Amino acid sequence: MLLIPRRRLLSKPELALVLITVVWGATFLVVHIAVQYSGPWFFVGMRFLAAGIISAVIFAKALSGLTWKEIGAGSAIGVMIYLGYGLQTVGLQSISSSTSAFITALYVPLVPILQWMVFRKAPQLLTWIGVALAFIGLILLADPGSVGFTFGAGEIVTLVSTLPIALEIILISVFAGKVHLGRVTVVQLLVAGLLALATMPVVGEQVPEFSWVWLGAAVALGAASCIIQLTMNWAQRSVSPTRATIIYAAEPVWAGIIGRLAGDRLPAIAILGAVFIVAGAVVSELNPRKRAAVGNTETAVAPDDEPEPALEDR
Repeated sequence: MLLIPRRRLLSKPELALVLITVVWGATFLVVHIAVQYSGPWFFVGMRFLAAGIISAVIFAKALSGLTWKEIGAGSAIGVMIYLGYGLQTVGLQSISSSTSAFITALYVPLVPILQWMVFRKAPQLLTWIGVALAFIGLILLADPGSVGFTFGAGEIVTLVSTLPIALEIILISVFAGKVHLGRVTVVQLLVAGLLALATMPVVGEQVPEFSWVWLGAAVALGAASCIIQLTMNWAQRSVSPTRATIIYAAEPVWAGIIGRLAGDRLPAIAILGAVFIVAGAVVSELNPRKRAAVGNTETAVAPDDEPEPALEDR
């Protein structure tokens, strides 16, 4: 009897990305609580320095082989982490964790658009439909039917943070498989942390009074950030930006569930907007072309599902 090969629902790298997305979603609430006891840039700095130190301990033996290419790659990714997470944390001072998570999800449809702008890879029609859905969702999330648009400084700065977050995803895919995973992770985390601390005097932020809340949150999120970045760098060697961003689109859903359990209550119109944003994120990454199965337990990978080539190969 001829057995028809079946594709696994999720590969191991894809499953790993799903798991870190759950953790990622939970971090919104933790940060929202922590910034009540600490300035945003100090907390981001401590968070990523902790993550960098943890990763440096893990990869201590490999650091002696650090190359200039890895320093450059790690620094580029680190700058995006610093800007993305820093601005997002600033926003979390004044908006709920659920709202922040859903606005942040807008980075997903940004990824193919930025790829088009940088690498001349024209987006599909579904990408533009996804962008339109996400834009409608953003308007609904602002609840224009109440007293006009209710987007304040927190929402705006969070919206701006989606650009560097999208660029981070692209840069990780550019360098994945071409540099040492551990060394680049150490560099990017330390760069993000140091830049955040260097921002404090620029914006007039002071070192906060000691609190176990911000210390515990910084260490816990530092460990989580280390795990997340290591997993992203490892998994995106074989998972394309398209597939990765579809998985990441579930992040605000997890954040919304966790925020709901913690007491966040979004109005009905905002929930509808959140649905549009998530739908836009998913639709923008759909590939309507069917993938043919091959004669083994794995399905053949379509051309668009291959990892992005390295920068020098473009």
